[in-house]
Amino acid sequence: MKVYRRMAADNASSVTEFILAGLTDEPELQMPLFFLFLGFYMVTVVGNLGLITLIGLNSHLHIPMYFFLFNLSFIDVSYSTTLTPKMLMGFVAKRNIISYAGCMTQFFFFCFFVFSESYILSAMAYDRYVAICKPLLYTVTMSPQVCSLLLLGVYGMGVFGAVAHMGNIMFITFCVDNFVNHYMCDIIPLLELSCNSSYINLLVVFIVVTIGIGVPIVTIFISYGFILSSILHISSTEGRSKAFSTCSSHIIVVSLFFGSGAFMYLKPPSILPLDQGKVSSIFYTAVVPMFNPLIYSLRNKDVKVALKKTLGRKFFV
Repeated sequence: MKVYRRMAADNASSVTEFILAGLTDEPELQMPLFFLFLGFYMVTVVGNLGLITLIGLNSHLHIPMYFFLFNLSFIDVSYSTTLTPKMLMGFVAKRNIISYAGCMTQFFFFCFFVFSESYILSAMAYDRYVAICKPLLYTVTMSPQVCSLLLLGVYGMGVFGAVAHMGNIMFITFCVDNFVNHYMCDIIPLLELSCNSSYINLLVVFIVVTIGIGVPIVTIFISYGFILSSILHISSTEGRSKAFSTCSSHIIVVSLFFGSGAFMYLKPPSILPLDQGKVSSIFYTAVVPMFNPLIYSLRNKDVKVALKKTLGRKFFV
């Protein structure tokens, strides 16, 4: 493997830039992967911005479920934009260099949006729980004030995750080299470059990631436990089918996002080498943001109706 390395002269202050390894060092794969992930990124941006526009233009979608979906699309397009352009540059540049400040900025916003996505998915699970288990109290329980507070908590946890990881990084010294074995600035490959990181740093990573993944997963499991119990008490087959279809899109998205995230971060580096971790991280950084609008639009009648109305108005005008 051809590796470009630059030794740090003295201590952390001498590291002014990092070299990102990228997804692969095979020359024949660079251009095919460039166009593949460029296509992913274009679908992600068009799909999520289209869903945001659709929800904004159609008043019948101004309900809690689509309020959270609106924010999910915003988070997806934001953190995909944080990572993908730099990854695309790595496919065409001889050396994919990122400044120290640029690396820390990318890492901060990556953490912020990933934590926010975890908690927006748990808020959506709670919304489905109220809609199915307490339908008569739905408008009161999921009032605009409650939705705003939930959203504040979502982005608050995003700030917590970003600040906690950044604090962990700021106390380490980069004194070995500046070659990051990843296509982005992430916590595990950055810790590998440090000469003073210890099990405490890895423990902090594990605790913070557990809060970012574990708490939302527990919330989602509890919500769907109550939902499943309510569905089983529905006598009509049509009612059960409708209830299941309401939750199916969210279950698919949750499985893709948390499955790949847990596989990457909740295993020791000795069990999951970084090269395999890079492949795993592709799912939640590129694939999941692309699939989210497709899953919610293709499996959702309200979105299909809104799309037809919006396109109908456009062609009429």
